[in-house]
Amino acid sequence: MKKILTMVPLLAGAALLASVGVSAAAGKYTIGISNTVQGNGWREEMVCAMKAQALASGEVAKLNIAHRNTDAAGQLEDIRNLISAKVNAIVVNPADPAGIKAGLEEATKAGIVVVAVDQAVTEPSAYIISNNQEEYAYLGAKWLFQQMGGKGEVFYMRGAAGASADSDRDKGFKKALAEFPNVKVAQEVFTGWQQDQAKQQMLSFLATGTPFNGVWTSGIDNVIVDALVESQAPLVPVVGADNAGFVGQLSSVKGLVGAAVTNPGSIGGAGVTLALQILDGKKPAQQTVLVQPQLWENATEEGKAKLKAAADPSLSPEWPVSISIPDWTTYTKDQIVACKGPGE
Repeated sequence: MKKILTMVPLLAGAALLASVGVSAAAGKYTIGISNTVQGNGWREEMVCAMKAQALASGEVAKLNIAHRNTDAAGQLEDIRNLISAKVNAIVVNPADPAGIKAGLEEATKAGIVVVAVDQAVTEPSAYIISNNQEEYAYLGAKWLFQQMGGKGEVFYMRGAAGASADSDRDKGFKKALAEFPNVKVAQEVFTGWQQDQAKQQMLSFLATGTPFNGVWTSGIDNVIVDALVESQAPLVPVVGADNAGFVGQLSSVKGLVGAAVTNPGSIGGAGVTLALQILDGKKPAQQTVLVQPQLWENATEEGKAKLKAAADPSLSPEWPVSISIPDWTTYTKDQIVACKGPGE
């Protein structure tokens, strides 16, 4: 079963297995965290949300964090290290569901609670709390194709190959594409959810001179607008996520038409909350919780008002402005921005 939540945003690099402090007066649990993308603003906010929620809960004595750029094999190694460290729970953003399934099963057999955030996993014992990735892509792609007049060429900028969030988003994108038979993909690339790589891919695509009428991005967005502006290329419609930089661009870059689809990195904090609930004997009736996205666009006055309300220039440009999730996170804005866990 899946529990569906509607996202209502509240506006406002650690070393491998780094211990994030111990306080004798703090809580009783040790939480392990496994993440495989470092240097990406969304993932950095996710880790900061995990730290902030662990601190705000008062139940966590220590965080054991594996936060590095690696693949499924590397993450499997990290998970097994966390099992050996005898953590009480592991909150994981999976690189590849099949590639880490064995490790998640081993964790459950060792009595460790496993919660996957942001993306689904195939291990049936794991709990999942995730943004609805298929709907994220479908909402943005459908809006984009409508802005293109139902025809033309789109530059399709995906995330990381093999990641379940990317696979789910591809389903959503292609679902929308099937509804617009006169829209074609001019080129498809995997950005790896890396800012520099995505910007270079945009610049390289522009250099080919290939005609295009829109850009769909998997959340790497403000650098794409930068590339278009710097190249003096036509400002075709662009779809991205609710990252602070892109949300600001949608109100400030003259001639830019675009839409931001919410995809809160604060889902990491929600994962810590879910893990603590299970450790406290409050297992949810549903194994999967999905947070539903919203779309904010600048093509209408209503959309412009939503973007203005959501904008937060005080945040890092790569951080989503949806820094909290109602009912799932209890930290303050100052706590998530400080990015400090228990004992730090």
